[in-house]
Amino acid sequence: MASEEQIREILGRGVSEVIGNLAEDLRSGKKLRVKFGIDPTAPDLHLGHMVILRKLRQFQKAGHKVVLIFGDFTARIGDPSGREGTRPPLEEKEIEKNLEKYLDLAGKIINVKDAHIYKNSTWLSDPALPFTLTAKVSVQQIMRRADFQKRLKSDNDITMLEFLYPLLQGYDSVAVKADVEIGGNDQKFNLLMGRRIQRAYGLPEQSVLTMPLLEGTDGERKMSKSFGNYIALDEKPNKMFLKLMSVPDALIHKYFVLLTDFSDAEIKVMEKTLKPFDQKKKLAGEIAASLHGTEMAEKAKKYFEKTFSKKEIPANLEIYRSLPDESWADFLVRNKFADSKNAAKRLVDGGGVDLNGKKIEKASEKVLPGKAKIGKFKFIEVKNST
Repeated sequence: MASEEQIREILGRGVSEVIGNLAEDLRSGKKLRVKFGIDPTAPDLHLGHMVILRKLRQFQKAGHKVVLIFGDFTARIGDPSGREGTRPPLEEKEIEKNLEKYLDLAGKIINVKDAHIYKNSTWLSDPALPFTLTAKVSVQQIMRRADFQKRLKSDNDITMLEFLYPLLQGYDSVAVKADVEIGGNDQKFNLLMGRRIQRAYGLPEQSVLTMPLLEGTDGERKMSKSFGNYIALDEKPNKMFLKLMSVPDALIHKYFVLLTDFSDAEIKVMEKTLKPFDQKKKLAGEIAASLHGTEMAEKAKKYFEKTFSKKEIPANLEIYRSLPDESWADFLVRNKFADSKNAAKRLVDGGGVDLNGKKIEKASEKVLPGKAKIGKFKFIEVKNST
């Protein structure tokens, strides 16, 4: 049976909301089946996914069974959560390739050998199932989704397949007999739908545990590859350390709570005794070590200190190619170093871009080949398109 300390950590550490009888179930000694579903829609997992995976690890350590569901079927539909438009459909080969990498990356954090792993195409491929499910939920219930309401008001289409998505995800909970399902705040509607579908099939309703979304390196939007503000789980240690050092100071506490094992007391001590810059070095070292090992994390720290303190340009820079006669404003936006031309102009005007050690004065300047520094810690090599 889980200790009280483990139960407090599961229910309290980085948790937004708990719905259901999870506290009671944890204290009962029952071995719970804890479900997490993810659609393999891109080849990377990032630190935002790590938040959920770490919570799964807490359940594992307390003796519960993690149930990973890879949505190879639902990935072909697309989850509308937080979206203003439809998501492009994926080819089966692409889904399989992404799925394989997901399992690899998840293994950095949880014990995948001890988890139950499923593809939801196993049960969702039944052609009669969608018709059965549509009889169990009303149109009004589905239309309460904030995502759908927003798209209706902006006159954006909603496909019938997207209507089915929460029902199919909910049926996943029926198929695996989930006792608990966890996910981000943006998944609350889908998680609650799992309870509704279980109830319709005469099963006990799963408890739901939601967690906050992790903002990316821009400090504003949730971490996402599409926003270019993400830190991948398989990011090379040096690059991971540099990216973590670029996280806004306002997010340090949240990153410590959601991505490290430091206790609340230890975090408070660091906040009182260390400057934000030194807190971030501690944070970056801890996260890099958890994903790449202590030795590689220490090397990444030394690389950062050498680059930052001695202002040396690193070797083996990532190469970015400029288009013919491309301005810095266009280059920065195209490569997701800035969200808009106005943001690119602000970055340049603030002295945030230099080439071969010389500041770029105007965002309208033509991009030339050389070694560039963007922001405080991002170094790249610019080459002309060939």
